[in-house]
Amino acid sequence: MFGVEGLTASLLFAIIVSAFGSAFQHGYNTGVVNAPQAVIEKWIASLMQSNETAGNATAMSSEELKSQATFIFSTIVSIYCLGGMVGGALTNIWSNIFGRKWGLVWNNLFIFISAAMMGLSKQSGSYVMLIVGRFFVGVNNGLNPGLASMYLSEISPISLRGGVGSMYQLFLTISILIAQIVSHGAMLGTDESWPLLFVVIVIPALLQTLLLPFCGDSPRYLMEKNREEASKNALIWFRRTDNVQAELAIIKSESQAERTVGKVPLTELLTNPMLRAPLLISCVIMLGQQFSGINAVIFYSTSTFKEVKMDDASAQMGTLLIGVMNVFMTVISTLIVDKAGRKTLLAIGFGSMAVDTIILCICLVLAKVNLTFGYASIVFVVLFVVLFAIGPGSIPWFLMTELFLPNARQQAISIAVAVNWLSNYVVSVTFLPLQQMLQAYVFVIFVILQVFFAMYVLLKVPETKNRKIEDIIKEFQPK
Repeated sequence: MFGVEGLTASLLFAIIVSAFGSAFQHGYNTGVVNAPQAVIEKWIASLMQSNETAGNATAMSSEELKSQATFIFSTIVSIYCLGGMVGGALTNIWSNIFGRKWGLVWNNLFIFISAAMMGLSKQSGSYVMLIVGRFFVGVNNGLNPGLASMYLSEISPISLRGGVGSMYQLFLTISILIAQIVSHGAMLGTDESWPLLFVVIVIPALLQTLLLPFCGDSPRYLMEKNREEASKNALIWFRRTDNVQAELAIIKSESQAERTVGKVPLTELLTNPMLRAPLLISCVIMLGQQFSGINAVIFYSTSTFKEVKMDDASAQMGTLLIGVMNVFMTVISTLIVDKAGRKTLLAIGFGSMAVDTIILCICLVLAKVNLTFGYASIVFVVLFVVLFAIGPGSIPWFLMTELFLPNARQQAISIAVAVNWLSNYVVSVTFLPLQQMLQAYVFVIFVILQVFFAMYVLLKVPETKNRKIEDIIKEFQPK
């Protein structure tokens, strides 16, 4: 069906509902605060000024107001990453309590709470509500990657595991593009409409809450709970056939082996070489995704466009072009990941990004002398996003699910996702000061990191394409 062996209508429906409903929140809330920064800071400054007048306090100068408003806005942005770290760390506990499918459903409670707080912040005259709302949405976004990755991995056939796992990143890039469009000044990024930007997130959350309960649950999770008949019925629902005995037997065997050894505690995950090695790989690849410089390059894109004398409208169109290319290349990666392999695409991605970043850095330096290099830098910014989408963008989210047996997977994913959010926070906090200090040469730092991650992938990361997890983990046995 659909020209892809093993991809049934039921499986496709579950993929779309689970991946889009969760990845939308992650991508949309990452990108939605960039465009309306000026109007939100203006509202914060006016709010502080009116509070001073009401309290008969000494009035601050316009520069002081602007500085305070910028600081509060940066808190609104950064608190999101802190919420993400909390959510990532809670993934193991949350999935144990609610499971994969219902964990995603109940996680939407954070969205409803945060949307209400952020949407009413202007009407209530409280930027604190915006800060708290962003924290709650961060918790939701921290839980989503781990829960969705486990669910997608455990419902997909081995032959489709890479493509299905890539769907999270695909929908994430689509949602970033949607955020860039709706937050544009010609749409909702205005003085009057900006609170609606933070209410939009209710729509996918509500759809997922209503539709996901009709999807099958993870057969592996059901077997873990000694619900063999329910596990079989879930497999039948996903595969659209009664002939699931062979796959059910594998799941049952893995579940029995897991019960024999029990859940892996954190101490064993850190001390057992067979578990520590894949955990280190998962964390390093997550670090690589954020420290590759993708967010820095996207952030730098607007200033790059303005350096070549583009007006604001053209610069925004250039940023949208980057978003479109990110989506397009993630689609390509999704289609080829089960053919080319995870290790191959990661190594090509990181290695090619290093070459591209060197050329980009040179162009940005020479753009001050010759405008032609400024136009060339636009090409290499777009190419950077393309190379990121090929491998480092999508593969880390599902690679971590392929390196562990179920008894250690939840704990490992919690740690890896928390590391991803921590590195995201570090990049967002340090990039601007480094950029001010080093100018275009800041990208030299990313070149060094990209080369390191490319070499690490070649030397340490096993190829997991079309392989059973039991066979993959044998590579981590001490020699």
